[in-house]
Amino acid sequence: MKNIDYPSFVTEVPGPKAREILAKDKRYISPSYTRSYPLVIDKGEGVIVTDVDGNRFLDFSSGIGVCNTGHSHPAVVASIIEQAKKFLHMSGTDFYYGAQSNLAEKICEISDMADDLMVYYGNSGAEAIEAALKLVRYHTKRSLVLSFFGAFHGRTMGALSLSGSKMIHEKGFAPLVPGVTHVPYGYCYRCPYNLKYPDCNIYCVDWIKEDLFKRVIPAEEVAAIFVEPIQGEGGYVAPPKEFHQKLYELCREFGILYVADEIQSGMGRTGKMFAFQHYGIEPDVFTLAKGIASGMPLGAMVSKHEIMSWSPGSHASTFGGNPVSCQAALATIELLQNGLVNNAAEMGEYLIAQLRKLQEEHELIGDVRGKGLMVAIELVTDREKKTKAVDERNEVIERAFQKGLLLLGCGENSVRLIPPLVVCREELDKGLSILDEVLKELRK
Repeated sequence: MKNIDYPSFVTEVPGPKAREILAKDKRYISPSYTRSYPLVIDKGEGVIVTDVDGNRFLDFSSGIGVCNTGHSHPAVVASIIEQAKKFLHMSGTDFYYGAQSNLAEKICEISDMADDLMVYYGNSGAEAIEAALKLVRYHTKRSLVLSFFGAFHGRTMGALSLSGSKMIHEKGFAPLVPGVTHVPYGYCYRCPYNLKYPDCNIYCVDWIKEDLFKRVIPAEEVAAIFVEPIQGEGGYVAPPKEFHQKLYELCREFGILYVADEIQSGMGRTGKMFAFQHYGIEPDVFTLAKGIASGMPLGAMVSKHEIMSWSPGSHASTFGGNPVSCQAALATIELLQNGLVNNAAEMGEYLIAQLRKLQEEHELIGDVRGKGLMVAIELVTDREKKTKAVDERNEVIERAFQKGLLLLGCGENSVRLIPPLVVCREELDKGLSILDEVLKELRK
């Protein structure tokens, strides 16, 4: 049994040192940033975050799904230091170094796909999506793409055009990149067609073929369908297996490329290295970032060899594939392969089971869903009507923070639980006890 003496507090939250930094931040930092609560981090270790005043928090946010190996894992830190002593940058766009090709080889290996793959590097998830959008148009010579309501692919213009999560992301930035059409996702808890799975026979995919392609969008002009295997910012929506399989078959029928956005769901988060592996499909293109390098900035766009057909100069990045980030990613993958992916599967199964017990006690929890340690609870004020508990969701996150548990929202009314993949059962139990306490308070 692991002794859990955290969360713990030595000052009020935020404390005096934190308030000084918050005041400076308000003066100098762009107001476009989205902060959920006034956490000012000083250091992190595993699942523990310590703020500048010495208060310790239990982190079920993983830096928004980035620190999959936990905060500052010693093996990752050592790989960063070793590379930093050699050289920090030489631009893989114009020169060569082993870290880039070594990591690319490893990514292709862990994808466990039948086809030969190639890798393009950027600095972030949004850059990986931008690269994928350019590549699919370049390769297919088609101009249209499909994406989904609820999707989040990033905030740069191409990625933003593919997103369909929140209006605030798009307000004031029109016109967006043309040629993108959004369609309903396989969100069975809130089926837009008011059907029930499995009797629906995955009508949401049939609709694309039988209605959209016949009335609005010529299938032969669609380059790709961009899809998250599990929707992230849209609410951690995990569709049934048949949704992705049927969507994949639709792509094959019309020569459309299937692009899987694994930016949040990849790198062991779901109990498999990539979420698409749960669904028995092999995407034509997939994108990575967040957990790929345990906190170092790195994005990757991976495609089948024959698809990455663009010529030199078509697309590149000065900092993409930075050697320090690549070495951190190689250390990350080794840790994932040596136990953390399996731990995500085991701990995720336990977490979901315990949340379902909480669901029996708290009417506010309308749905529990996810895979591995990519889990969410959707909050409702009326289970029958599924009325979205937006204010209550925000209150849960704020109260949890005040008690030392770091959570984040997703969608309008869901709470995501994404602890680092090093989390143990005792730490999950501690976090769950805080969540239970918060939900009881809201019931009063």
